Amino acid sequence: MGNKKENFLEAVDRLAKLPDTKVLKESSLYESEPLGESKDWYVNGAVEIETKFKPDMLLKKFKNIERAMGRKKVKKRWGARIIDLDILLYDSAVLKKKNLKIPHPEMPTRKFVLIPLSEIAPQVIHPELGVTISELLINVKDDKKIHLYHA
Repeated sequence: MGNKKENFLEAVDRLAKLPDTKVLKESSLYESEPLGESKDWYVNGAVEIETKFKPDMLLKKFKNIERAMGRKKVKKRWGARIIDLDILLYDSAVLKKKNLKIPHPEMPTRKFVLIPLSEIAPQVIHPELGVTISELLINVKDDKKIHLYHA
């Protein structure tokens, strides 16, 4: 919702301002066909950060950023929102908690995640599947349209 590029840039700026956190890489932005009933196309990107926060605390920081940017509870899954921050990978950690799963369980099946992620981390190995992000992208069965975002 809103100015999608500005929302992304604001979220990255807020990430960079977290204590003991540094943004190392940023992907291009990509516009992707919506999932579910939404009519609005999504804008997606990926960033690599270095942080001293453990995954649980990092997730809390992400949720705080989302709320500070005006994100409300979404009634529908995949509904429109101002920002949605996800932890896709955390080094080579595998974490399976109720509120946090790392690596992100839907990442291998979503082109809109794999394209920006492969731009900044093509040779990173998925800790459960043992293949690189580039290999996941080559083999993904997602037929949703995605293209570079120009705004």
